[in-house]
Amino acid sequence: MGLALTAQQAMAADSAGCENGGFTVLGKSGAQNATVAAGSVGSVFRVQGRYVQFDVDAATFGVLNYAMTGAANKIDITGGKSTPVFESKMPDHRGLFLNSGVSVELSSAAGIVLTRTGAGVTMKIQAKDCANGGIFQMEVARADDTRTVFTHKLAQSAFYYDNRNFRNREGDTLAFKDTTIKVTPRINFGNDYSAKFVGRDSPQFADRIAEPLCSNNILTRTGAIAKVQHCGGVSQWSVASGGRMGQVMGEDATEVAPPATVCTHKCQAQNQTRGGATVLGAPFPVADADRLKPRLPQ
Repeated sequence: MGLALTAQQAMAADSAGCENGGFTVLGKSGAQNATVAAGSVGSVFRVQGRYVQFDVDAATFGVLNYAMTGAANKIDITGGKSTPVFESKMPDHRGLFLNSGVSVELSSAAGIVLTRTGAGVTMKIQAKDCANGGIFQMEVARADDTRTVFTHKLAQSAFYYDNRNFRNREGDTLAFKDTTIKVTPRINFGNDYSAKFVGRDSPQFADRIAEPLCSNNILTRTGAIAKVQHCGGVSQWSVASGGRMGQVMGEDATEVAPPATVCTHKCQAQNQTRGGATVLGAPFPVADADRLKPRLPQ
């Protein structure tokens, strides 16, 4: 499972955004390591924080009803509103299921690690109770070393879009720390009521599955048309055994930085850009022409 942890943005979160954060789950809170017996784990259980909350489907470790609470914070991106983000993030284990006790690691730095195993499959969820940054990732490992399809469904009020700030700078060379990096297109998600609300899916050892039934013609800076096969409300990812899907919110979701680096041992939230990247930001409101359609495959 260690192979999948931590991209440039994944699990990075400004400490100010985590002020007074911390989770409660399965009757546990405060910094501790514990194992909750399988018989005490319901079919769905809540992970409750100050800034974020979500439910976990115990048999798959799929995530349901992920939301930001809108709790006050100086770098809040919700405008102080309770903000649904994902309806679900579900892995397809193809008949396998989790049935062990649930390992719970709660840190004093507003972090949580949940792990559960079954015959032939292990799942791990890491999250930070913070107002923005790299605040969530889900990992899978299979004994047969095959890939797992993750399906991400956004909340009804959220939508995927082609970020015009990136599209209009596509091909530009920008400084990054002591080197340079080229701007490439960026798919973000946002909503219509929180100007600072922006996020992105962050893969590592994972590839997005193009959806030909959601084919979008996006205008480039040269006047040419780029074809983007991505739906407005759902995305699917083919995740390698040992791979992960992260979730990055706020400014970190719109910075120009290299893709995830490989981490193989005791990987945590240390592989960060630390101010070395250019932040291009996100438009608000998002133009209709840049919103990915249809919402679901037709």
